[in-house]
Amino acid sequence: MTAVSRRKVVVFDYGFGNIRSAERALAHVGADVEVTRDYDRAMNADGLLVPGVGAFAACMRGLKEARGDWIVGRRLSGGRPVMGICVGMQILFARGIEHGVETEGLDEWPGTVGPLKADVVPHMGWNTVQAPEDSRLFAGTAPDARYYFVHSYAVHDWELEVGNPHIAAPKVTWARHGEPFVAAVENGPLWATQFHPEKSGDAGAQLLTNWIKTL
Repeated sequence: MTAVSRRKVVVFDYGFGNIRSAERALAHVGADVEVTRDYDRAMNADGLLVPGVGAFAACMRGLKEARGDWIVGRRLSGGRPVMGICVGMQILFARGIEHGVETEGLDEWPGTVGPLKADVVPHMGWNTVQAPEDSRLFAGTAPDARYYFVHSYAVHDWELEVGNPHIAAPKVTWARHGEPFVAAVENGPLWATQFHPEKSGDAGAQLLTNWIKTL
């Protein structure tokens, strides 16, 4: 794998997520990485990575306390790249429902994060995905590549419809654990994965490389 030019990436530190794993993985593929919650640094970086582990409601609370909701919104309004991982992807949707409690998300995409319906929950371990053929995120990866998941909740329906033929429709990648769920999304400057690319070996490193190349 060819190293990419060093682009400045901020891993947003709002108290939730595998911060150091993400930092190491991004540095490994050639990014200039900083872990911070500083508003100006997060706004001015070439790319912003939003991690997330744990409960949807707790992650949203922590993100708002760190002004991360403003940062994500303002970056995207200016076409500045943002990538969410795991719960960092889930909070990009309109709402999350955990234990019957509904929490508002960032509403960058319509849709609801709800419990996985499977014989074994959480979905923990390696799984394949079904990515669109023209995916930029999965470029250079094998169709049978496996990625590391740890989650009990997911988005089961993709609800965003693009009626304007001049606007590219988002590319949605799916996986299955008991039932199909959204595993990744590419939507202009906003990309996200339900799995952990920073823990997914060479395939995950290729995904991060692909993202950095877009910055």
